[in-house]
Amino acid sequence: MPSAIAMPKLGMTMKDGTVLEWRARPGDAVAKGQIVLLIESEKTEVEIEAPVTGVLRHVYVEPETLVPCGSFLAAITENASDPFDANAFRAQNERVETAPAKAATRPSAPAARLAAPSALPRPSEPPVVPAARKRAKDLDVDLARVTGSGPNGRVSVEDVDAYAEQMGERVEVAPGVRLEVPSQGTGATLLLLPGFGTDVSAFAPQIPALAAHFRVRGVNPRGVGFSSSPPAERYDVSTAASDAAAVAGGPVHAIGASLGAAVALELALANPDAVRSMVLITPFVTATPRLLAVVDAWARVAAEASAEVLAAMLLPWLYGGAFLSDTGACRRATKALADVAARTPAATLRRSAAGLRAWSGTRAADLGAIKTRTLVIAAEDDLLTPDAAELAKQIPGAALVTIPGAGHAVGIEAREAVSQALLAHLRDA
Repeated sequence: MPSAIAMPKLGMTMKDGTVLEWRARPGDAVAKGQIVLLIESEKTEVEIEAPVTGVLRHVYVEPETLVPCGSFLAAITENASDPFDANAFRAQNERVETAPAKAATRPSAPAARLAAPSALPRPSEPPVVPAARKRAKDLDVDLARVTGSGPNGRVSVEDVDAYAEQMGERVEVAPGVRLEVPSQGTGATLLLLPGFGTDVSAFAPQIPALAAHFRVRGVNPRGVGFSSSPPAERYDVSTAASDAAAVAGGPVHAIGASLGAAVALELALANPDAVRSMVLITPFVTATPRLLAVVDAWARVAAEASAEVLAAMLLPWLYGGAFLSDTGACRRATKALADVAARTPAATLRRSAAGLRAWSGTRAADLGAIKTRTLVIAAEDDLLTPDAAELAKQIPGAALVTIPGAGHAVGIEAREAVSQALLAHLRDA
């Protein structure tokens, strides 16, 4: 009986992956555990092992192809002489769940979401059948984001259901407001709070290690991904902290990056009993003029250009010089940034930027009141929040880890060092 290799699901937010390179060719003998394939998820490359010993008989997906998790990639037979019909085997396996290939022990991460919301709103709502409109209201689905399969793009009930299924777990944090909250692991709850213009995938390099010890819950902010986008002049940091408390439902370990660190700080100050410990990655309490200029440009470029152009603009502001000299790393980072940009509409960026400005400086005098056990992770070459180390000195008892040579996106650029710092902090929390 032939065995299938499928695109594995390697993280709590991974929906698809890109085939980069086949390390074996059809007709080659392969051993169980041998690396036969290199794929790319949103933040890193991952080697895939053969699930059985045999002969690689057929490859169905060529390099540089993006496919959803679970997609049929290749077939292995016990011997080269075994009868094998490639088309029939594929048709058979498309009707059943294939056993995923095993990933080698390298860092893994979520990839871009399948059918993610567009960064730019459609000019008008597509035609919708009445039953689909009611269904969308019941499921809190934004019809402007649903692709219709009917004549002239008409949206059916089935289209709404298919979109809702992709949304995954969402938590109601306020009347009519539901946030996308992907989860992984078991144990004490740990909240991940992403920064400006990003989603939970920003923590992708750290999620596997954290989920081995904790119930990791990522909170995609209002207007990001499949989270609700309530109309407002701005998305305040205090509101985001209240949303995080509603998701937590009790004391949690909080890890926030950049604007997410501001949310963690606000949560610890406004509701100290809700935070068992916190980690502030590249935090700020008073935004620098450069940070304010970059977030304003971020929102403007998102409204006027493609996600790829936005990603290229952001790259030198987020990474250190050594990282930027690595062509492969820059290519992966640019693609990941573009994927995230496609899930974060310009309107969300404008509201988040207004909230950041309104919060900036309001808590500078309150840091000494924090009693929560705190770790601050600073990046030596951070252009956007260069005062993180000074902030750590103002929080009683806060520990500080400074990552040399890294930029603002330190969790991606120095993934191992950040993961080790997080685990060491949480081990004693």
